[in-house]
Amino acid sequence: MHRLVCLAVAALLCGPQFAYAQMQPHRAEYVLRLGAAANAPRIGTAVQDLSQDCGGWHLKRDIASEIALTASWKMSLSSKLDAEETRSGNSLRYRTVQIQNGNTRETKGRVQKSGGELRTEIVQAGIPPAQFALPQSTLLPVAAVDHLIERLRAEAKAFPALSFDPEVMGDVFLIDVTQLEDDRLRSARPTDKPVATPKGKSWPVFMSFTRGRQQAQRPMFSVTAQVFENGVLDRLTVDTGLVTVTADLQKLEMRPAPNCPRS
Repeated sequence: MHRLVCLAVAALLCGPQFAYAQMQPHRAEYVLRLGAAANAPRIGTAVQDLSQDCGGWHLKRDIASEIALTASWKMSLSSKLDAEETRSGNSLRYRTVQIQNGNTRETKGRVQKSGGELRTEIVQAGIPPAQFALPQSTLLPVAAVDHLIERLRAEAKAFPALSFDPEVMGDVFLIDVTQLEDDRLRSARPTDKPVATPKGKSWPVFMSFTRGRQQAQRPMFSVTAQVFENGVLDRLTVDTGLVTVTADLQKLEMRPAPNCPRS
């Protein structure tokens, strides 16, 4: 149960990370709930802060949750990500700090594309660094809502993508994306304060996440979400099969993109 809850909470915002040219810098705050019911209890918050300069993208994510599984058994979870990705999408450096009931795990990693190869190194205290190659078609976190948005704009109804995930896996996810009908997306909760969502087009999508190196296995979890064409996400629902966690947009600040020379 511990692992399933951790997986669902961590997957809420790190799963659907596909963006580059279409993504607009923004800061989004979410409320987390356990279950998809209209009266589901609040269990925490999530903040995604995406900024950009002429060198690339800077992504900060902070997820904090406390879940009361029984009257005497509570689970405290937090996950923080600090990542930098180049404009080209060829390089990523990141640091994660995850805490479960007071136990801390810090991870540092880098992914670099060079000479036709995409290689990663992941470092955790107390164990030797892990070094391995990724499939060449793997998209890095802030170069993978561009692929999604481009395919949705092209009216693709279903398509796959390989994406590197620094938080849940530290490896590659195969993400199978399917566009949904509008009535298949979870409704906004009437108790939530209305948030001015971005103008422009958006799509309801269903995404299943499978280990990229073990694609014959069943998906680890699935996500439904509303995806806006500038990369903002809303009305997320993560389903692990035993645990469902939702995230609803509570506050959104859009930021201008920098005026950078073309390279």
